[in-house]
This record gives sequence, C-alpha cells and structure tokens, in this order.
Amino acid sequence: YFNWMENIHDWCVSRQLWWGHRIPVWHVDGGDEASEYVVAIDEEDAMSKVLARYGDERAKSIQLHQEEDVLDTWFSSGLWPFATLGWPDESSGDLKKFYPNTVLETGYDILFFWVARMMMLGHGLTDKSPFDVIYLHGLVRDGQGQKMSKTKGNVIDPLEVISTLGTDALRYTLVTGVTPGQDVPLSLEKVEANRNFANKLWNMGRYILGNIADLSESDLESLSTLRESGDISGRISEFRLPERWILSRCHQLVGEVSAKLEDYNFGEPGTQIYEFLWDEFADWYIEASKTRLYGSNDEDKVQTRQTLVYVLDTCLRLLHPYMPFVTESIWQRMPHNKSAEPALIVAKWPAEGLAVDEAAIGRFCRLQGLVRSIRNARAEYQVEPARKIAALLVFSSQGEMEAAKAEAAAIASLAKIDPDKLSWGVGGEVDVPQGDSAVRLIVSDGLEAYLPMKGLLDFEKEKARLEKQLARAEKDLEGLNRRLDAPGFAKAPPKVVEDTKRGASELREKVDALKRRLEEVAALAVN
Repeated sequence: YFNWMENIHDWCVSRQLWWGHRIPVWHVDGGDEASEYVVAIDEEDAMSKVLARYGDERAKSIQLHQEEDVLDTWFSSGLWPFATLGWPDESSGDLKKFYPNTVLETGYDILFFWVARMMMLGHGLTDKSPFDVIYLHGLVRDGQGQKMSKTKGNVIDPLEVISTLGTDALRYTLVTGVTPGQDVPLSLEKVEANRNFANKLWNMGRYILGNIADLSESDLESLSTLRESGDISGRISEFRLPERWILSRCHQLVGEVSAKLEDYNFGEPGTQIYEFLWDEFADWYIEASKTRLYGSNDEDKVQTRQTLVYVLDTCLRLLHPYMPFVTESIWQRMPHNKSAEPALIVAKWPAEGLAVDEAAIGRFCRLQGLVRSIRNARAEYQVEPARKIAALLVFSSQGEMEAAKAEAAAIASLAKIDPDKLSWGVGGEVDVPQGDSAVRLIVSDGLEAYLPMKGLLDFEKEKARLEKQLARAEKDLEGLNRRLDAPGFAKAPPKVVEDTKRGASELREKVDALKRRLEEVAALAVN
C-alpha cells in the first residue's frame, strides 16, 4: 500500500460509458497543433485559456468541443471524502466540520482501486489525508467459504434474507462474523439463530416491561435513578447477592466491550453481549428475579426492578450498533429521560470503570455450580422436569451457609427443589445420608449436596421402564443368537458374521447392565 503511495504512476482515467463525470478536457480545433487540448473547469474557462494563448482575432476561428469519454469510476469516487462535503468551496460548513475524516471501513479487494485513489486525490487537492485509519474487512462468502456466484447458485440475496429473517439478524451476523484478516462466511442457519436471539431479546423486554406496567409515574421514574444519578458504584453494596453479581458482571462487560471496540475488534464484543444476555441475564438473573417479583418483600421488588431495568438498558446501548432496530424499539418503551435522550442512537455510551464486587461474583458462581450439579444429577437419574426434589446442602462454615440461605428461594427455584424439603447444615455438625440412600454431589471445596434417592426416583415407574427395556433387549439378543446358531450361517459373508457377533455381544452387555440397575433400584426402594 505505501509502495503505491510513494511510487505513483500514470494510469488511464478515461472510460467509454454513458454515465459518470465527463472528462474536463476541451479539444482545440484550428489551433497550431493537431491534437491540441486544454483542461478547464468549464467551457468558459477553456475559452479564456485559448484567448490567452492565441489572442482575440485568432481565437475567433478556433472551435472547442469537450471530450466525450467519462472519468474512470475509481477516479470519480476518489473525490468522495471531500466532494460530498461541499468541496471546492473551502468555506463549506460541512467541509470544515467533517473533513478530514477519522476512519475508513472497506473491503481489502479495493485497497488500490479506491482507497489509494482517495489518498492521492485528498493530498493532491486538499493537502490533507482524508482519514487516519483504514479498517479492512474480509469478503462475504457463502457458508462453506466459497465466493458467491450466480453460476454456482450460492448467492444470498440480502433483501430476501431481510424480508424473512430481519435486518437486525443479518447485520448482527455479518458484523460478528468479522475476523481480522479473514473473509466472512455467511449461512442462513447463522442468520436464523441470530433472529432467534432478537426474539429472545424482545421477550426479555416484554418480561421486564410487564413487571413494571402497573407502577405509578413516580415509581417508573425511580427505576432509572441507578443510571441517571451516577451513584451505582456507591449503592451496589446495598443490593442482595444476585443483584450484586449481575450488576458487577454488567460493568465488566461494558469495560471489555468498550476496550475491544476502541481496538477495532468488532466481532468478539457482539458475541460477548449475546452470551451475557442469554447465558447470564436471561438464564440466571431473570429466573432468579421471579422469586423476588412474585414474593411479598416490597424492598426486594424495588431492587429487582431497578436492576432489571439498569442491566437491560445498559445492554441495549451496547448492542445498538449491532442490532439498531429491535434495540431502539425496546428502549423507547423503557423508563428513561426522554428530553435528555430522545433516542437510543443519540444516547450516551455506558460509563466504564464502575463498581465490580468480586466477592459477590465468586459467591454467586458457587451457587451456580451447585445448581448445575443438581440439574446434572436430575438429568442423569431422568427426574421428570416438573418434579421437585429434596436436598441437603452442607457448607464448610456457618457464614457461608447463612449467605446461601438468604438466597434459598432462588436456589430452590433454579434447581427445582421443594422449599419445604431443602435442608442446611455445616460439615461435622449435621448428619448426612450414608450409603446409597442419597446421591452425594461435591460442588466445590467446602460445599456438598445430598439428594435423597426417594426424592429423585419414582421407584415403581423406574422399575417398569427398566423391565420394558430389558424385555426388548432380551428379545433382540434371542433373535441374534438364533441367527448365529442356524445351520449354514457360518457360510455367510465374514463381515455379516462379524457384525452379528458384535451385535450379540453388545446386547449381552446391555442385558447385564439393565439387570444390575434393576437390582440397585430394588435395593434403594427398600432403603
């Protein structure tokens, strides 16, 4: 690129097209030279140059006609950074305010055709570089990385995608697909997945707006005080553990996203916002907030509403460059100062460097580990999704236990535990189930959970299920054994014989495992 800039060569600037800037060259018919011409702003300027060269009398016999070719497209578009701002009028307000620009974003395939020419013409006509930073993105290819071609039939029409899956989904897919130095693979499956994310975001907004719909005007105004007062760092310690955790994680997200965007890393921040909203805010905090909002403690309800509004508002601001339409639509319905910030596109970017409670993050992560362990055990023992089970939680200290106890309702809700059968204890001070009467889960150092088997399994139902599987496996095994014992089967193709033997062996193992499991279930039912 710099070699092009430092070793500029002449290039043909004329094109035989019906459109474009007509070349400002006037041919002189009747002059001293056969191919004489003048370069001028217009015909009047061209004639003044002829008069200066030949005098009034001689000029009367000279005819001018303008060149019919037009300028090369790239030559014309090279004027774009300043010609669109009023140049050559040096007094233009737009030119003074917006030129030179700061960043140019474009594809690497036109680095010489367009970018280099903008630099040449910018220096040549304004003595200024039109921009300081050139950000090059890759080419948009199909999902397999192939260049789109009508011949191959792999062209993705953006208008069709927008009409079916939405502008935001396509825009988000393209921007988050950008990786420095690589092309952008575009598949409709990704766009569809991101359309689902837009729907998820909309449903988050509906949940929050639905829970503040009946509030008075003064209560609605109070919901935005966390942001507008600028006192979130001073107040974060007033909140309960789930609120301190999600607010801290939100502040960490703002810092990480802002830093990456400043570094021209556009893809990764979009993915981080997605993961935070879906995996942390929706799956954990919104689910935990239901125990607060539907409870009887008014102070908890206020804190929860404030937190929900604050975090979603912050994330909408972060996500707006990626998904401008759905974020603006949701944000307009959210409580905010409409006179100071009439639209999300002109709203302030979230402040960086706000309070992060590392202890709250660590403590809530332990509770997440506890819930995940219980969920995994439920899945392993095939507990019905709606069935609430019993649990004993054992901690290494009284302080840890009391801190977790304060979030008993959230733990019970997230792990599908019957609140009336949720027990607590400190290691060494509580009797824990012995043998196979309970599933023991070691969550982390100093935190264990015991799930009584009688709460996990409906023994009669589990026995019936296992007996049905055993009957089917024994029937299949009997069929394969008859086939192996049949006269003449040994003469079958070797591969068929080998596959049948292997199948019979696997079924024997399955039958033995099912019988052992039936014995275990019978023993547990007795205990």
